[in-house]
Amino acid sequence: MLHRGHESTDGTGGGELAVPMAWLYAEYIADELLRTGDLMPPTSFEFRAGRDALALTVFLSDTDGELSGIRVISQLENWLSLTAYDQPWQDWVRSRMAELTERAAGSRAPSPDLALAADAWRWLEETELLAPDLDAVPGGGALFGEDDGPKVWTPAWRLGLPLGHLAIHLF
Repeated sequence: MLHRGHESTDGTGGGELAVPMAWLYAEYIADELLRTGDLMPPTSFEFRAGRDALALTVFLSDTDGELSGIRVISQLENWLSLTAYDQPWQDWVRSRMAELTERAAGSRAPSPDLALAADAWRWLEETELLAPDLDAVPGGGALFGEDDGPKVWTPAWRLGLPLGHLAIHLF
C-alpha cells in the first residue's frame, strides 16, 4: 500500500512511503489469537514462533490481497486446516512465498509486506528452540513433570505451528 499526500518538497521526487499493511494486519490477527488462547507469555520465543507461523498462514492464505475484519471469522476453518498436524505447511509456505516473490518481481515494485513475511519465514526456519520431544516414544520412562521429559532442538516453525493451531481452536 502506498501512502500518498506527503510529496517531497525538496525537489528529490515523489518519495512515496510503502506501508506493509497486509503483513501488519496478519501479525495483529495472529497476536490476538495467541493472546486470547493464553498459551504462553507474550515475551517468550515460543509466543513469537506461534505469532510468526500464524501471521504467515494468515498473510499467505489471503489470495484476494485484502484481509477484512469481517472475513477473519470465516477464515478460521481455512487456517485450522492449513496448520493441522498432517498438512505440509512448510511446503505450502515455500510455494506461496515463491509465487508472491515472482509476482512482485514482475511488478517491479518493492513489496514491504513480502519482505516482512520473508524475514519471519527466515527466522522460523533458521532459529531453533529447545522444546519437548513430541515424537518421543510414550512409556519410555517415568516422567514427573513436563520439564522432566526429553527435549530436542527444533526449528521455531515446528513449535510455533501447533501453538498457532491450538490458539485458533481456543478462539
